[in-house]
Amino acid sequence: MHQATQDLQLTTQGETQIIDLTDDIDAIIDQTPIQTGQCLIHTQSSTSAITTLEYEPGLVEEDIPNALDRLFPRHGEGVDYGHQRRWKDGNGHSHVRAAFIGPDLTAPIQNGTLRLGTWEQIVFIELDNKPRERTIAVHAWGQT
Repeated sequence: MHQATQDLQLTTQGETQIIDLTDDIDAIIDQTPIQTGQCLIHTQSSTSAITTLEYEPGLVEEDIPNALDRLFPRHGEGVDYGHQRRWKDGNGHSHVRAAFIGPDLTAPIQNGTLRLGTWEQIVFIELDNKPRERTIAVHAWGQT
């Protein structure tokens, strides 16, 4: 079995920025001899998330941010987050959003490429309330 690891570095603009990672992940897999296996993509933070979606303006600019605002409003919009009471940093909602979406994703590798749906991309979602420097850990493993 072959294994490969690489980090991606991101500079984000802040809350609900969605970044398509698919091409970056493809490039990492292309550098390996892996033909059949798995690829783990993990954000190393508690206020960001990794998931899949169709990376198109309606979802990225409106639907996902609006849904997050409805489900997990910011502090002071009818919700009192314990994290905010303790740390007073304004990002209690960011931690809750990240916990629900999740920090990582595992995707299959088949014939040396990611096996994703036709309209499916792997995305990073910045959920913190300010710009951040982020590290995304990518670990691929499988048969050559």
